[in-house]
This record gives sequence, C-alpha cells and structure tokens, in this order.
Amino acid sequence: MQVSADNNISLSINPATGETISTWPLADQAQIEQALTGAHRAAALWRQLGATRRADILRATAAQLRASKARLARCITLEMGKPLTEAEAEVEKSAWNCEYVAEHGPAWLADENVPTQVRSSYLAPRPLGVVLSILPWNFPVWQIFRCAASALMAGNTILLKHAPNVQGCAAIVVELLEAAGLPPGTFINLNAPVAAVAGIIADRRVAAVTLTGSPAAGAKVAAQAGAACKKSVLELGGSDAFIVLADADLDAAIAAGVRALFTNCGQVCLAAKRFIVEAGVAEEFTSRFAAAAAALRRGDPLQSTTQLGPMARADLRDSLEAQVTASLQAGAKLITGGHRGEGPGWYYEPTVLSNVTDTMPAVAQETFGPVAAILTARDANDAIIMANDSAFGLSAMLWTGDLDRARAMAGALEVGSVFINSVTASDPRIPVGGVKLSGYGRELGRTGMLELCNLQTVWIA
Repeated sequence: MQVSADNNISLSINPATGETISTWPLADQAQIEQALTGAHRAAALWRQLGATRRADILRATAAQLRASKARLARCITLEMGKPLTEAEAEVEKSAWNCEYVAEHGPAWLADENVPTQVRSSYLAPRPLGVVLSILPWNFPVWQIFRCAASALMAGNTILLKHAPNVQGCAAIVVELLEAAGLPPGTFINLNAPVAAVAGIIADRRVAAVTLTGSPAAGAKVAAQAGAACKKSVLELGGSDAFIVLADADLDAAIAAGVRALFTNCGQVCLAAKRFIVEAGVAEEFTSRFAAAAAALRRGDPLQSTTQLGPMARADLRDSLEAQVTASLQAGAKLITGGHRGEGPGWYYEPTVLSNVTDTMPAVAQETFGPVAAILTARDANDAIIMANDSAFGLSAMLWTGDLDRARAMAGALEVGSVFINSVTASDPRIPVGGVKLSGYGRELGRTGMLELCNLQTVWIA
C-alpha cells in the first residue's frame, strides 16, 4: 500500500524512479455515504434504460478508450511500471471487451425458456444493484473493464475501490465513461481507506462485491460478504504450472514460457510460475529458457524497446527478493538473475531457479515478479501430480505434441482453465477464474455476466 504517513492521502509513485507523481485524498465518511447514495439511486434508473441503450454506451466507451489510448497508457506506465507497449495493449483489450459485451450482452440477457407443464416458465437475468469492485494495481485499466463491462451491461452500477497507487488511471477512466454518456452515479471511483471496506460491504445498498487480489484479502472480503448474505466473486492468487512434455515443440514452448512469466514483470495472477519439465528435455529447456530470460531488454518502461520494466512497489520487490534468498538457502540453484537492478527504481533481474522443491518459497508460495522455478518431472503422470500439488488452482499451461493425451491430462488438472500449446490469457469471449485458494466465481463472457445477475424464475400457470 502506498499511503502517506498521515493516512489521509494515497500516493502515485513512479516505480522506475521512486519519485512521487501525485497525491490523492482518501475518502472520508461523508464522501463514502455520498457515493453509496449516488450509486444506489443511479441503479434504479440504469436498470430501466434497456440493454440496447446500455450497449450503445459501452460502444461509445470503447471509442473513448481508443481515442485516449496514448494518454491512458502513459498513466499506466508511470503509475505501475509496465512497458508502454504492454500498457497500450491493455487499453486496446479493454476497448475490445466493451465492444464484445455490447455486441452479445442483449442476447445473454434475454429470457431463457424452460419447458414445463404450465403455460410459460423462464429464467430472466435481472441486475443485482450496486456492485462494489475491489481491484489491484497490476492491470489498472483492464481489471476495471473485466468486471465493469459485464456488470454495467447487466444493469448494475459500480462502486470502484481501486488500488491507492493507480488513482490517476481510475480518474481518467471515470472521465472517459462520462464522455461516453454514462449517467451520473452509475460508475463511481471511491478512494476509500481499507478500514472502511467492511462497512461498505455491510451497507444494505450494496448488493454484491467482487475482488481481485491476494488470498488473504479475499478471505476477509468473503467473510464480510458472507456475514451480510451477499454475493461475492473472487479472483485471487495463482502459482500456475507451465508443463512441458518431451514431445513438445521446444522452440515454441520456450518463447511462450518467456511471455507467460515476464509479461508485466511477472506481476500477473495468471503468470506461469512453476515450470514443470519432463526429464528428457529438462536440461535443454532450462539452459535455453534462462538465456532467453537474461536477454530481455530492461530499462525505462516509457521506451518502446523496453521488454521488462520495474516492479510496481518497493515492498513487492523486497518480498520477492526474500523468497528467492530463502529458496537459495534451502538448496535451490540460481541459473540467472537473482539481484536488484542498479540505479533508481524498483527493478529486479529476470531470475531462473532450478533444483527447487515443493517446500521452498519459490514453489510453495505465490511469487509475484520475474522469477521462474523449474522442476523436473519423470513423466506426464508425475507432471500432473506436481502441478496439482499447490494450494492454488487458477490456470495451467500444457505443451505437448499429443493432443489426445493433452485433453485427458486437462481433465486431471485442478485449475479453472487449461491452455494447451498456448499461454494463459484472459479473453472477453471465455470466462476466467479459479478454484482452491485462487478463488471462486467467474468473470468475462456470458458466464461472467450472469455471476452478477439475479437469475429470476418466472412461472406462469
């Protein structure tokens, strides 16, 4: 958390330099009450606007995002450090999601007839009302629209509690939504202190809560929502397995593995973190993967040639460094990296560890940064056992030339999604979410939209 000593403002700090960019006042109780009142009043009007009109506003939002892509991408990079090219792609993806939901949302919200013995019976998706959306900093624009596009399309209003260090991005998004024609109160950014969250969740005007964040934060929010008998959707941490079998296309797997881990400096819940490689190709994969990681161009994230920027916060780098150090002390082997970058900013070298065990922090815990742990599996069955030996269950990536075997293996993996000969991606067309400590519920696609709907049964005798 980047909050000032007096605890009344949050700070946006450039991770590449350590310099403060801007300050943002935390909301007081009067402002929280004003936001709750505004979102609740807007919900009654927004749900009546109709799916077609709501879709038009989402299309206009997509246009606003693209028109402001350069400005918004620069803000992303300055506030959390990802390379500018990745920030631009994030804005474009957010626009695509708005368009996709606008195109398909009206059909997703149509009544679903269910044949029974009576004259008519059907399921009707209805909005829940005010949705509190608690978000992290790692995808400050995409995370907003991953939830908000579907939630708004369904007729809900959004009360956003974004991470304190990316309030500049949140402010721009609010501005763009207003320019797209979103009615007042329909989407409110509330820079509320953490201590106020429980009270907001308990407030009768809030109908549901979604959170993307750590398992610890998710457990607190789930307990608070449960105590208030409210719907919650949680997308939490991950320690995703990247499985490479001996018959895989090694060139493709290595290139994909580098993307799967080092995008956004490894600060992705869905990033590959545990590389489980079949014994026959483990040595070659490790040496070539480490060489590719070491060759990534590091530097100023505002430069178009930069492939790996700084980590988003100093404390995150400290935590990652501690995990690497503890793993090395326990017997892990350092293949490349393992050190902080020189000069200002919160840089950490792309790091590859081998000779790791399931008790080392680099394997047993979620690493949220540019660190890969490589494990060797005897065969495909051993790889499945190793992949499932985790408290997390977000996604897995499986590389093999035998697609029939891959389909069978996918069914044995205890995760929310399996990507075969591909890198895990959150895509507007398919739901994303996890099991175990990675959370519950889904976002994106029709499934994600219905998570934030009241599926009302209507029975006409």
